[in-house]
Formats: sequence, C-alpha cells, structure tokens
Amino acid sequence: MEPKVSIVIPFYNCAYIEQAVHSAIHQTYPHIEVIVVDDGSTKHVKRLKPFMDRIRYIRKENGGTATALNEGIKQATGDYFVWLSSDDVMLLDRVEKQLKFMLDVKASFCHGAYHYVDANSEWMDTVRPEVGSRLEMLQVLTEGCPINGCTVMLEMDAFRKFGMFDTDFRYTHDYEMWLRLFPLYELFYYNEPLMCYRVHESMGTKKHFEALKAEMELVQSKHRPVLLNLLQVGGYWK
Repeated sequence: MEPKVSIVIPFYNCAYIEQAVHSAIHQTYPHIEVIVVDDGSTKHVKRLKPFMDRIRYIRKENGGTATALNEGIKQATGDYFVWLSSDDVMLLDRVEKQLKFMLDVKASFCHGAYHYVDANSEWMDTVRPEVGSRLEMLQVLTEGCPINGCTVMLEMDAFRKFGMFDTDFRYTHDYEMWLRLFPLYELFYYNEPLMCYRVHESMGTKKHFEALKAEMELVQSKHRPVLLNLLQVGGYWK
C-alpha cells in the first residue's frame, strides 16, 4: 500500500489561498489529503468555497501559524507531512517526486530547492540551499535556517516522537523544530525545485522581521548546548 501524504495549509486572511489549494489538490500523486486550517480569518474565506468537497476545512480561533499547523497535524491521517503556506504554491509533481526520493534513500526528513516568485506569480530566481555534509549543515544551522519549511516532507511519526511545533515561537517554530530533529534525523536534501515561494509586501517575514530576528536568537540559545556538543563530535553522537 502506498504512503499517504497530508498537506496542511494554514490560512489567515490571505488573498492567494486559491492558488495554494489548487496546487495541492492537483498533485500528480493520488494518495493525499489537503487540510486547510483557517486561523480565524475575517477575509477571503469565500475563496475556499469551490474546493470544499476536496479539502478538509478546519476553523479555529486566531493563534498563529504554529497553532494552525499543530491543529492540522492532529487531524491528519497521512504517513507524511507537508506544510504549504497559503501564499505559496507547490509544483504539481512535487509530492510524487519528493516522496519517491525519500523512499529510495530511506529518508524520514527531506527539504529541497524552490523558486522565488513575485506578487503576480512571475518567476524571479531559483534557490538551491544545499550546504554539503551533515557537519556543514550543523554549522549553518547554528547561525540561521537555510531550510524553507514549505519544501519539507517529514514522516508523521516525528511529531509523535518529538512533539509538535512549539507555539512559544510565533515566527521561527519551523527553525526550532529542525534543530530539535537534527540530533537524530538526517536532513536529506532534494536538489530540484519543489514549490514557488512568493515574495510580496504583506508576507510575514517582511512584516515581522525584527521579531523574527529576536526569536531566532532565542531558538539558538535553547539548542546551543546540544548543537555545540554535536559539533565537537563531527555532527554525530558517539
């Protein structure tokens, strides 16, 4: 039996939600479920109406992206988790290609390359955040996060083993999760674009840049002792 992939889309007042959902429900890989978690939206909810028979729609009080992701994970029935931001879109063969790669290399975690697009969906650039060896990835992770969370595919068992996204980190919950997983997971990289990351004026990383920077320092401080120990032993526990 082929694995099932749960695509979780947190949604809050985003005008691009139609494009995100369209890209999810039209994946070439058939064994998927698309879960849209409405985080208390007051705008653009009607844009979901054409898709209601093909998605699982969950509405909750506003609490931030991490809370929406966690609610989606709780409701998910798949073997693998994918997160798609409501202003981004996945390439239509993304799940099929990424899952095949993961099964071939026996990966529990995988991230990949992606395209930058603008507010009008025009291509801007392609980002390939491959950083080399496990030790090199560890060194990079101690300084920042090269992983685009919406390129990640992760076995659902990870949340049972390590817990869900930490809601104390409103903007860097993904970075904190990858650091939590790193000691015991290989962070495999797939060197093909998987999705289109939209750059626009109302995107969260622009609106909350200073808060995001401050949170990154808190995340690094939380995980620094473990990461430094790993650096001393070459990235692997002995």
